[in-house]
Amino acid sequence: MSNSILRLPAVMSRTGLSRSTIYLRVKQGNFPKPVALGGRATGWCESEIDDWVDQQIEQSRKTSATK
Repeated sequence: MSNSILRLPAVMSRTGLSRSTIYLRVKQGNFPKPVALGGRATGWCESEIDDWVDQQIEQSRKTSATK
């Protein structure tokens, strides 16, 4: 697992989600919380984003298999 920090543009690119959707899902508890980097800067743990993407793929495949 990587301990790298991803900034918002990288998270958007990896997930395919928009900025507003990311923050909405964070607020709803359906997306990893950002890490404060100081000042107004935030980022996300790369490993948490990778895990979230893997979970989305797994859920999608389970849903597709039941149809």
